[in-house]
Amino acid sequence: MNPIEQLFADLRAAGRKALLPFLAAGDPDLPFTARLLREFHAIGCHLCELGFPYSDPIADGPTIQSAFTRALARGLRVEEIFQMLATAVPRPPAVAMLSYAIIHRQGIDPFVAQAAAAGFAGLIVPDLPAEESCELRRACQARQMALIQLIAPTTSLDRAKRIIDAASGFIYYISVAGVTGQRSELPPEIAENLGRLRQLTDLPICVGFGISEPAQVHALIPHCDGLIVGSAIVRRIEQGLARQRTPEEIVADISRFCGGLLQALEGKPTP
Repeated sequence: MNPIEQLFADLRAAGRKALLPFLAAGDPDLPFTARLLREFHAIGCHLCELGFPYSDPIADGPTIQSAFTRALARGLRVEEIFQMLATAVPRPPAVAMLSYAIIHRQGIDPFVAQAAAAGFAGLIVPDLPAEESCELRRACQARQMALIQLIAPTTSLDRAKRIIDAASGFIYYISVAGVTGQRSELPPEIAENLGRLRQLTDLPICVGFGISEPAQVHALIPHCDGLIVGSAIVRRIEQGLARQRTPEEIVADISRFCGGLLQALEGKPTP
């Protein structure tokens, strides 16, 4: 069984939900990324999503795009991300978020083979339509990797069914139409949308885009299997760098923030 499938099976059996923090690989450098991955494991995060820096935004808001720009300015290479992940242990199971252009440049089979060897448990490829993902899906299945698909609030019911048919691991539900970024409020119809989606699939459903506060976690956990938190973490890295904080101070800040979200995920009150 794929590690992601096993994780969600175990969480469901225990009546628990998953927290999936996102990092831009190599921001500000790969040793720091590895350090945070190990910290995520230490505090109990369940999965981690690792963004491969790319020069053209897909659905990335300004915070994540700035992080990608900082990483690329250092000359970051795909092979270095693989090397970092392979040695960053212990850590939660990792999912790669990346543009299909990166995969295409290396070739589907070589890329998936390297990703699997490095320890990635799944891929998220936002700019590859589900209808065109057959070849990548086959390569992932051959190496027991998940190919996670995204569904937006604007996705029609018929297309959602086709996307689900092409998905494995979990469904990434985009909470709002737009780009990534912290938001003080989420759409009021999100619970209804998730309920409709749940009627279509038994796959775990994880919600991302805009989640940054324990109150949002409390509101969403009855309706999904996991929550993805990205910009709120990446912004803390950016702010720490701007204030000339030490790596230890930045890691501690992010650890406290994620710890609060994990408490909320367990239904516990947070300060």
